[in-house]
Amino acid sequence: MRTERLELVKPAERGKDRRSKARFPIRREMRFKVLENGRITASGAGHTQNICSEGVAFFSDGDLTVGSFVEVSISWPVLLDDRCPLRLIVFGRVLRSEEGWSVCSIDKYEFRTQARVFEAAPASRNDSMLRRWADAWLKESVKVRAAASA
Repeated sequence: MRTERLELVKPAERGKDRRSKARFPIRREMRFKVLENGRITASGAGHTQNICSEGVAFFSDGDLTVGSFVEVSISWPVLLDDRCPLRLIVFGRVLRSEEGWSVCSIDKYEFRTQARVFEAAPASRNDSMLRRWADAWLKESVKVRAAASA
C-alpha cells in the first residue's frame, strides 16, 4: 500500500494565520454538492489542498456560494482491512470561495466504503442525507438564537 508523506503545518509556523488547528496538506480526489434553499444548486469535482479537524480547503471548477451547505466526498488514502477503498464524507458550510479555491467547515463527517472503480453519481441520486443534515442544522441554530435572546 502506498502512503503519502504528510507534513504537519503547526500553528506557530503559520505567521499571521489565525487558525488554531494544525492543517494536514493532503491532495486527494473529491466531489461536492451544494445545497441552497432546500435544493442542490451545484455539484462538481476537484482535489483537496489541506484538511484539519475543523475544515477542508479544496480546488474545484468554479466558485461556491459562501454560507451554503455542502457535502464533500473525499477519496481516503487508507484501505479498510487492506482491501476496501474508503471515502470521507464531510458535511459543512462554505466559508470562503474565490477563483476555484474554497474552504468549508466540518460540522459532521463519516467514512463510507466505495466501489473500486470511480463512477460518477447519477443525477437522479437521492440527496436526502445532505438535506436532512442541513434541516437539522438550521433547526438547531434557531433554537440557539432563541435561547440567546431570551
